Amino acid sequence: MTGVSAHLPVCPDNPPLRGLIDACVMCGLCLPHCPTYRLAGNEAESPRGRIALAAGLIDGAIEADSAALSHLDHCLGCLSCQTVCPSQVRYDDILVATRARLDALRPPSRLRRALRDPRLLTRAARLAAWTQASRWLPKLATLFPARSPWRRLAQVEPAVPDPLRLRALPATPKRSRVALLRGCVASVYDRDTLQAARYLLEALGHEVVETSSECCGALARHAGDVAGAARAADETRTTLETSGAEVVLTCASGCHGDLRDQVRPQGLRVADALAFLVEDARWPTLRFRALEKCAALHLPCTQVNVVGDVGKIRDALARIPALSITDLPQQPRCCGAAGTYFIENPGIADALRDEKLAQTAALEPDLLLTTNIGCRIHLGNGLRESKSPLEVTHPLALLARHLDNASP
Repeated sequence: MTGVSAHLPVCPDNPPLRGLIDACVMCGLCLPHCPTYRLAGNEAESPRGRIALAAGLIDGAIEADSAALSHLDHCLGCLSCQTVCPSQVRYDDILVATRARLDALRPPSRLRRALRDPRLLTRAARLAAWTQASRWLPKLATLFPARSPWRRLAQVEPAVPDPLRLRALPATPKRSRVALLRGCVASVYDRDTLQAARYLLEALGHEVVETSSECCGALARHAGDVAGAARAADETRTTLETSGAEVVLTCASGCHGDLRDQVRPQGLRVADALAFLVEDARWPTLRFRALEKCAALHLPCTQVNVVGDVGKIRDALARIPALSITDLPQQPRCCGAAGTYFIENPGIADALRDEKLAQTAALEPDLLLTTNIGCRIHLGNGLRESKSPLEVTHPLALLARHLDNASP
């Protein structure tokens, strides 16, 4: 954080932001649901406190110094506050608009610019996979200061999943054409999930078109880079418009909201891949092999607060005979991943992850399931650091592994 000391510029679009802010009646019902407030016990680290900061910044009553900015930077954007708000305050819009003004006032660091760039992130992920970076990244990390975000970035060791070994599917007449969003980093670190989604969709007779490594713009927008997010959204929208698909599916809950609200071309439906499968009339015709194991189900903030369809996840997994599913406790919900948050704010992110992994360990599961790539990477890193053999995977991959309709 640089030592900025200034007021936010008064912009023509401040009145709408002021209207969003004024919708908050400061009741405080959101406080128990805020991960950072629960950790810090500090009103400035709460949704109510951050809204008050945003109001003071746009009115010029508060200077945009490092202390004030840090509280806004610390917000995970989990939207648990927005979900429980009785006044239906649009906290996400307030946070993005305020961060956009801050972005104009203080130029982002090189690291922040890199973490917003989907092409750069995808190239870096592919390079890390090709060079087996997990073998040498920890040594590189020691070259940076202990609290440097660059050191944290070098310490991240996401595992590149092996391709699933799936049996050949019998020939099935094609029924419809669906697009499968690959995403940016997910195209590398969630490739088994994408493979599984295609496999299950084709088992139901759908023709699947996978986009190139397109980005929904979520990482940039949540950081306040509205222009960068709009560019990413425009590129992805163009790709989807030419796909010939009737619906576009997401496998990562973190991509779903921006794809639905910022990207979606007119007339093209956006759906969660698991929900789409369960709602398919032919879904009951699929058979799955039994799995006598216990799985802990982690429900990401974006799955609960943005996507919904939580019941569909359980309905899908219930098709695997003998599999026992136990949800991780709802509170504390957030694991601390929050896009690139776990790189930029490792102290808070790791504290939240430790809580979530402690809950997981108490259940003694055989595997851990989650529906968001960021959570998968962050939780997986924590498990590797603690030398735990527990596998973190997407429910889609588990379903594909145990599909029994395929040829022997």
